[in-house]
Amino acid sequence: MMTPEQFLAAQKSYAQAAFTFGATAFSGAEKLAELNLQVAKTSLTEAAETTAALLSVKDAQELIALQTGLLQPSGEKLAAYGRHVADIGLNTSAELGKLVEAQLGDVKSKFDGLVDNLAKNAPAGTENVVALAKSTLAAANNAFESAQKAAKQVAEVAESNFQTLNATTTKTTKTAKRAA
Repeated sequence: MMTPEQFLAAQKSYAQAAFTFGATAFSGAEKLAELNLQVAKTSLTEAAETTAALLSVKDAQELIALQTGLLQPSGEKLAAYGRHVADIGLNTSAELGKLVEAQLGDVKSKFDGLVDNLAKNAPAGTENVVALAKSTLAAANNAFESAQKAAKQVAEVAESNFQTLNATTTKTTKTAKRAA
């Protein structure tokens, strides 16, 4: 059984983990908000510059040149924004994953200890129940490890897809620049 001191220590640990998790999630949201504010500020400045440039156009050729010049950086900016958003998401997700993994490992360890303690103190004749509990615990641990591996593989695939998308976007942008 857990002593009151152990229970209190566990509660403090869980509360600290919850606050750390919340702070990490908030930090990711804050980075995303900062990025969006910067994009809005830059877009407003560029809109003013574009409007001034449009108002100073004197002929159709100048208008076409201005439009061409405006479209090319838009793709680059959109790609850069997407990279920043994905980077913030991937980094925040990785940090949160590490926190969750650490907490689940701690809970698993405590639960393993509880089952071992119950097995040691089990009355005579309950060997089958203890064996079943240990077998169930082993199956749960295997499932947990499989889920962890699958989550890591999903994260790796997402990162790989992001890198591929990033490379393709960069290549397309360079090709568009050369064509212009």
